[in-house]
Amino acid sequence: MRKMRTLLGFVHCCCCCCFLLLLPPPLWVSLAAAKQLLRYRLAEEGPADIRIGNVASDLGIVTGSGEVTFSLESGSDYLKIDNMTGELSTTERRIDREKLPQCQMIFDENECFLDFEVSVIGPSQSWVDLFEGRVIILDINDNTPTFPSPVLTLTVEENRPVGTLYLLPTATDRDFGRNGIERYELLQEPGGDGGRRGGGGGGGSASTGSESALYPGGSKRRQEADAAARSSVFELQVADTLDGEKQPQLIVKGALDREQRDSYELSLRVRDGGDPARSSQAILRVLITDVNDNSPRFEKSVYEADLAENSSPGTPILQLRAADLDVGVNGQIEYVFGAATESVRRLLRLDETSGWLSVLHRIDREEVNQLRFTVMARDRGQPPKTDKATVVLNIRDENDNVPTIDIRKIGRIPLRDGVASVAEDVLVDTPIALVQVSDRDQGENGVVTCTVVGDVPFQLKPASEGEGEPQNKRKYFLHTSAPLDYEAVRDYNVVIVAVDSGSPSLSSNNSLLVRVGDTNDNPPVFSQAVLEVSFPENNLPGERVATVVATDADSGKNAEITYSLEASPLSSEAPGGIFSIDPDSGDVSVQAVLDREQRDTYEFQVTARDKGVPSLQGSTTVVVRVADRNDNEPRFMQDVFTFYVKENLQPNSPVGMVTVMDFDKGRNAELSLSIQPGDHDQAAGIFSIENDTGTIFSTVSFDREQQTSYTFKVKAVDGGEPPRSATATVSLFVMDENDNAPTVTFPSNSSYTVLPPSSNMRTVVATVVATDADTGLNADLNYSIIGGNPFKLFEIDPASGVVSLVGKLAPKHYGLHRLVVQVNDSGQPPQSTTALLHVFVNESLSNATVVESQVARSLHTPLAQDIAGDPSYELSKQRLSIVIGVVAGIMIVILLILV
Repeated sequence: MRKMRTLLGFVHCCCCCCFLLLLPPPLWVSLAAAKQLLRYRLAEEGPADIRIGNVASDLGIVTGSGEVTFSLESGSDYLKIDNMTGELSTTERRIDREKLPQCQMIFDENECFLDFEVSVIGPSQSWVDLFEGRVIILDINDNTPTFPSPVLTLTVEENRPVGTLYLLPTATDRDFGRNGIERYELLQEPGGDGGRRGGGGGGGSASTGSESALYPGGSKRRQEADAAARSSVFELQVADTLDGEKQPQLIVKGALDREQRDSYELSLRVRDGGDPARSSQAILRVLITDVNDNSPRFEKSVYEADLAENSSPGTPILQLRAADLDVGVNGQIEYVFGAATESVRRLLRLDETSGWLSVLHRIDREEVNQLRFTVMARDRGQPPKTDKATVVLNIRDENDNVPTIDIRKIGRIPLRDGVASVAEDVLVDTPIALVQVSDRDQGENGVVTCTVVGDVPFQLKPASEGEGEPQNKRKYFLHTSAPLDYEAVRDYNVVIVAVDSGSPSLSSNNSLLVRVGDTNDNPPVFSQAVLEVSFPENNLPGERVATVVATDADSGKNAEITYSLEASPLSSEAPGGIFSIDPDSGDVSVQAVLDREQRDTYEFQVTARDKGVPSLQGSTTVVVRVADRNDNEPRFMQDVFTFYVKENLQPNSPVGMVTVMDFDKGRNAELSLSIQPGDHDQAAGIFSIENDTGTIFSTVSFDREQQTSYTFKVKAVDGGEPPRSATATVSLFVMDENDNAPTVTFPSNSSYTVLPPSSNMRTVVATVVATDADTGLNADLNYSIIGGNPFKLFEIDPASGVVSLVGKLAPKHYGLHRLVVQVNDSGQPPQSTTALLHVFVNESLSNATVVESQVARSLHTPLAQDIAGDPSYELSKQRLSIVIGVVAGIMIVILLILV
């Protein structure tokens, strides 16, 4: 058994030696140091393509020959490696240390890292070795410390002793170490009344000296962290906690009185230790709560009120109000009777919540004329505090007598049986009767106000102004207050109302009939100051236009009227020649043919005179408005309307607007527009027109490549009887848009061209042919090679699409080349098409099937991948495989012999 182990060890040693003899000497060195862990350091938030390190150099591998390549097996989300040089760098993906899952809950800079694996691959993958690496992610100050809320609220009870300490909410910072929270600052309070305030809402800046305090953190003693921000009431200190954090604390350093001030607003700022430092602010709102240190206080010490006797139960009398500067239960007040007799408690009710005093039972003034008592106000604190007020109620007498009114004759105006006769030409302000009013009540209940009600030309005036006249007995004269008119009103019923000043007041009324006597004083009057008449145009001469009638309230000769025409005050034109009037009947006739389109309004004045002496007259204005007849056709502003629209316009979009008018008016000018089909029925179902605006809409989206123009007619019909119409021609031209991509007609993607290696420079390989259905710049094409030309062997003429050989062909260029050609038009925005041009570089086409299979495989290969290769490189790989096979066979034979 021991011999067998010795033999196997010998064989293993021989195999390893043989294998190492087959490798180049530089690789022996790299494999000897291969298993070390690669370590690098990288700051977070860096841009793409930042160099991290060189794996080849760190492993001692010599590069440059192309025989050894590198591949990143893991960690490719954030890292990449150059497969030839071994250069390790960052990708486009940004590295945020605070968002890496493996770094969420760590607080040591060396514990946040990205692990990766890189493989070193020998020629033709004859050997592979795998190495592990680690990139330590270094923190930068990219996070601002923040408070849990922009407004921090702290509740403090008033009258707290100086030195009372309150913990404040701490801020958080996603960074750590020196980039973490370093200090807190208390800024001055805005206004400076009872403690400084910040600028409000998280704004403002830190003050210096006595206005604010900075407290740097770190590992110093606690008393070094207790630097305080001074204000008149509060100061701030910062303590170091056991876990190394900083705890802000607010200390009361002055007297707190909620009744003087119930809240304070300070600004609390936090800074980190980064360079440059980051900071943020929050409003610290300190709310002062209440204690029962104030007694209720009545608004006044004595409340006095009057109460009418016999007031119904529930009648409110007065409200006692007390105020307490405290809040909550300490400021809740209840009202109760204090020193009050049993009669007071029986007759009155006191609401303990609102303080309203009201009637509980009816009060008779003859039994009691005054009530006097006290009311207590007490809060609900423990112990309660009280105040008291005196209430005096005076009972008033009730108003229970109505006034009386007596109307009597005065002077020469006769008054019998309640009727007074007055001529219509009596002067204004003439007294026609004496009115006397009285009331049996006393005081305000006996003070009487007397007035005439209704719209009548009469009013009352005091008969005397004596100061000794009793208030409950007064006399008035009834005067005329406006001229009297027999023709307007012949009888007036004058109602006089007397109202006392009691509460509630009582009233009574009396009336007098005034009859007006007649005199001759009225001119003729028309029923309308302006008479408007509608009369149709195209009339016959002599037709009656209208009849005007005036009336006269007089009689006899004073009421006989004659009519005449005169020019209107607003127009100097005389109506004669066009209009005439019958002097007796008032019939107005027209003597000419009227045309509304020439003139639509005539205005003149008709005067009516009576035959009285002196003669009186009146006038009215006649306005003749000429009514329209449908005697005009609609008229388009143009015979032909030309519009230009873009293709691909959305359906139901406006494409143009026609303008049409009609000199008639009303229904005769109400136009109805419609689309009429053209010669080839181009507009059928495609166009519609909006009747009000003349806007033409398309029901389809235009395609210039299908049709370039449309011609149709628009018809306008008025609403007259019979209707009249007109038509106009509309020509619509469709403008091109870049809505078609170029189409490649040659070559097809699956075709190929054979190019001999002996071809000269500038040899035409092929011509790419493309077309575009658009026009103008939208169809102006240019060609470019955008891929598949790694050796820069080919170029394409951007205008003609001719592909030429511009590089010298070498053996490594043999094989299939796939050129990715892009054809762009010149539209805005441009459109493009991509085509594949396959070129097979070889002396001749010996096996078309092989080339066709390569072309087919190319069609399934991503365009970003170049397929141009070197056939000699494939041959060298085959030779290397043969050598490796022979060596492996020799090793197996040796192993068998040894066994």
